[in-house]
Amino acid sequence: MPTTLTAFADVTTSDSALRRFLYGLPGVDAVGLEARAAALGTRSIKTTAKAYAIDLAISMIDLTTLEGADTPGKVRALSAKAANPDPTDRTTPMTAAVCVYPDMVATAKAALNGADVKVASVATAFPAGRAALPVKLADTRDAVAAGADEIDMVIDRGAFLAGRYLETYELIKAVKEACVRPDGTAARLKVIFETGELSTYDNIRRASWIGMLAGADFIKTSTGKVGVNATPANTLLMLEAVRDFKEQTGIQIGVKPAGGIRTTKDAIKFLVLVNETVGEDWLSNHWFRFGASSLLNDLLMQRQKLSTGRYSGPDYVTVD
Repeated sequence: MPTTLTAFADVTTSDSALRRFLYGLPGVDAVGLEARAAALGTRSIKTTAKAYAIDLAISMIDLTTLEGADTPGKVRALSAKAANPDPTDRTTPMTAAVCVYPDMVATAKAALNGADVKVASVATAFPAGRAALPVKLADTRDAVAAGADEIDMVIDRGAFLAGRYLETYELIKAVKEACVRPDGTAARLKVIFETGELSTYDNIRRASWIGMLAGADFIKTSTGKVGVNATPANTLLMLEAVRDFKEQTGIQIGVKPAGGIRTTKDAIKFLVLVNETVGEDWLSNHWFRFGASSLLNDLLMQRQKLSTGRYSGPDYVTVD
C-alpha cells in the first residue's frame, strides 16, 4: 500500500469536516475492550521467552526524570544508567532514550557522549499545556536546538474537550514543523493525550486519529502526572488505532504508554498486547516505548534472577 494521507485530505479542511469524521468512527465497546485487555494480561511467559521479553522491555524504556528538583548531576547519572543499565553485565541492552525537560537536553546529550540512546524532551508547556502557541513552539525549538532527538508534546486537553478539534490538529501540525532542524532533519514527535483526563474511550480514539492525521510519529497515553495514566485498556485502544491507520494509509505510527508501569509483570502484559494486536512490526523500540522511571530497576532484578537463580533485591540497583 502506498504511504499516503490523500484519502483523508478533506477531513482536516474545516472544524466541521473533522468533527464529522471523528464522530463517524466506530464507537468503542468499553466492556469488550476491557475484557480483551484483561484476558491478554493473563498470558504466561516463561524461561527463554521471558528472558527475551525482559531484554526487549529494557530496550524500549524512555528512562525519565521530570521533576522540579532535577539537577545536572541527576541527569548525568540517569544518562549513565541508560547507556549502561547493569555495570556487572555488559550484555544488558541500553534503554531507548533518556527523557528530560528542555533545559536538561544539552546535559543529557553530553553525558551520553555518542551512546546509542536517544535524548527525548518534553515540550509545549508540559504537563498541563497551558501556554500560548508561540511559547509552546519556542519550547519545542529550544529543545531541538539543544540536541533533542525526540519531542514529547502535550495536547491542549481543554481545547479538545471543548470540541475544538481542528485547533488540536493545528497545534500538533505546528509543533511537528517546529521539530524540523535547519539541515532538514527532524526530531521524532510523540503526542501525549493525557488519557486520564479525556474521560471516555471514544475521546481517546478521536484524539488518536487527530494525532495521526497531524503527523505524530508516536501517540502516547499520559504525562505520568495525573491519577490515571497508562492502562492495558487505553493502550490496547491506541494500538488498534495505529493498526487501522496503517491499514488505510500505509503509515506506521508508534505507541508509548507512560505512567504507572513499574514491574516486569506489567511490562510483559503490554508486550503481549502489542504482539497480539499489531504484531511483530511494532516489537522494537522504533515503534513502541515505555515511559518509566522505576520500571528499569525491576527489570534488572528479574533479569539477574533468571541468569543466577537468585533474587538480589533493591540494593542491586541504583535509586534514581
